[in-house]
Amino acid sequence: FERAAESMHTAEVKTGSLIHKSIDEAKNKAVELDELSKEDAARVSEWLKRDLDDAVSYLSETGHELKDWLGFEKTLLESATLDLLLKAADKTTVESLLMKGMVRQAFIYKTGEITSAGTLICDQCGEKLHFYKAGKIPSCPRCHGTTFHR
Repeated sequence: FERAAESMHTAEVKTGSLIHKSIDEAKNKAVELDELSKEDAARVSEWLKRDLDDAVSYLSETGHELKDWLGFEKTLLESATLDLLLKAADKTTVESLLMKGMVRQAFIYKTGEITSAGTLICDQCGEKLHFYKAGKIPSCPRCHGTTFHR
């Protein structure tokens, strides 16, 4: 995430394809440095793309702020994490992606995947799971459901 966010921050023109390219480059670097296996890097890459696409979609469709997508006050996040999220989903990027029609829909989060900070809501019972940093998604503590949305 840090590598992809830094790449986005230094880019002059920010597009959906650049976000995905930056994530793919960060994935390849993590494999090259032996930080992650190829399979784990591919999964984390897809989950990161999902999280960022979901944030951009939410921000562009609702006009709300990042704290609303997170589901809790953004001051609870570590400042470094917040800074990276803001770099990746700043207003200019959101507007650019919206104009280019690059925003995707239907984001599903599943037990066992990793998600960024924010609140997930169980599709089965509505229970809220709060993530103050990236973490593995557990089954719903109330109903044991395995699918969630923001």
